[in-house]
Amino acid sequence: MEIRQLEYFSVLCEELHFTKAAEKMGITQPTLSHQIKALEDDLGVPLFDRIGKKTAITEAGMILYKQCKLIFSNLLSARDQIQELQNIERGTLAIGALPGELNQLVSSLLLEFHRNYPKIRIKIIGTEDIVNLILQNELDFAITILPLEDERISKIALYKERFYFAATPDHPFANNSAINFDEIKGTPFIMFPESHRCRQLIDLTCSTAGFKLQPLIETTTIESLFGLVRSGAGATILSKTLLEMYNNGDLIMIPIENPALCREIGIVFHRDKHIGKAAKGFIDILTTHVEKLRENSQEEYCDNA
Repeated sequence: MEIRQLEYFSVLCEELHFTKAAEKMGITQPTLSHQIKALEDDLGVPLFDRIGKKTAITEAGMILYKQCKLIFSNLLSARDQIQELQNIERGTLAIGALPGELNQLVSSLLLEFHRNYPKIRIKIIGTEDIVNLILQNELDFAITILPLEDERISKIALYKERFYFAATPDHPFANNSAINFDEIKGTPFIMFPESHRCRQLIDLTCSTAGFKLQPLIETTTIESLFGLVRSGAGATILSKTLLEMYNNGDLIMIPIENPALCREIGIVFHRDKHIGKAAKGFIDILTTHVEKLRENSQEEYCDNA
């Protein structure tokens, strides 16, 4: 069994088409077929079912494919670690973040990181599918909402923060120092859609309280959400970070109580992935930035909510 054969095999698993896989690898289709046949003979089992023009992975093939991904990931990790020993600080750092304020948080630190690591190329990927990309080794690490239950993923807690009721100063609740959660029933809301992680937290709390939130308007963009709230179309419930980022002082922010709505933000990465010098550098910048924000904050975090 050779690494080259495993590379051919992995590409064929992804393409499920001998001609397309051969073109992708820059070899002829007969060469690919010969290498796959040699691999099957070596293992003593068929790796693909060939039915007419269709190609399907067998159960044995799927086992080998999963192990191949681990092998290639470990080889890449070994190369990264060896390069660091030689003080070669090149390459690409791929960082994932939930769309919205977490993506903005990461992006705001790019200039400082670039000063420290000018040879590193950086990719910021805004996605809701954090777990899958981490497990597929497509991200070095990601910023997301915790908890995240998967034993294959390691976590570093960053901070906890409240959610606030936000509206225009002429809203009926504007003079309230706090709002009990059950008071929001029947209020016209402008919200992110149900697929948004922050919305899911709010919906879960509503469900526990015995009612379902039915927003007047749902929007996927931050700009349109704030525009609609400013127009008086309705109120919203958002994280402290997002409100401070987009509130120009023309919206009131009221804490929600009984229960307080809180979320925890953290860094996640594959448990078996080598965290290189550049990734550690960005994580250090991020944690220092968050600590400074906490020190300068005039409000309590969820720890004391």
